[in-house]
Amino acid sequence: MFLPRPDGSRFALHDLGGDGQAVLICHATGFCGRAYEPLARALGDRFHVWALDMPGHGDSDDPPGGDFSWRAMVGDVVAATRAIASQPLACVVGHSMGGAVALQAAADDPSLFASAYLFEPIIVAPSEAARRTGNNPMADGARRRQGTFASRPEALWRYASRRPMNELSAGSLAAYVEHGFRENGDGTVSLKCSPENEARTFESSASITSASVAAATLPTLVVTGATSALASMGPPVVAALASAELRIHRHLGHFGPLQGPEVIADEIAAHAGR
Repeated sequence: MFLPRPDGSRFALHDLGGDGQAVLICHATGFCGRAYEPLARALGDRFHVWALDMPGHGDSDDPPGGDFSWRAMVGDVVAATRAIASQPLACVVGHSMGGAVALQAAADDPSLFASAYLFEPIIVAPSEAARRTGNNPMADGARRRQGTFASRPEALWRYASRRPMNELSAGSLAAYVEHGFRENGDGTVSLKCSPENEARTFESSASITSASVAAATLPTLVVTGATSALASMGPPVVAALASAELRIHRHLGHFGPLQGPEVIADEIAAHAGR
């Protein structure tokens, strides 16, 4: 379904099925909600799973006024949550950028979620945010990405044969290629989140900090992958929150929810059930 923003643009909210209390998935930069379909299937016997597409990603329109700041994305998370249910959702699941945006939503409105599961949320200290206003290596890399392929099979083959996308489970990678590309009139396919939109999203990462999310009091599990270069960001996030704990997965990296969806689903269910 599509939900309206105040300026008349729209964002996509996907019903990924399942039975039970509602869970909302907030995706990482460059991905889309339906890339997490394997995770949703693993959760489906315990929860009704939803996922949204962030601005400029998946089937959602570009952000109002071209504002890719993560802080501005919170409005879509709040609107999606209100559209799903009138009572708090059992859990919000956030991955990387999605973890930061989800936690900011919880800090701004404690009535949204009963718990939060965050896999390597990109949340920095205010002092670090000030230093991120210059060049961003992740944005530079995004702008160099190939945005168009001859076909979906070609895109799938390319990603399956190269790091870091070959770290995804087969199901997650197939879901990303299926739902993260749009067909062009000449038979080629292009990324729904264009390299430029991905780069601008990375450049806007400093708008959510450990200070801005500190008001979040819901039970929060912050999870990192031991093989991830971003694992060191987990402990400061836990330290900034009133009710949070840290967990480390020895065999997962930054793409954890897309690498081991069954393992992550069990962990989400256990945390939400508490």
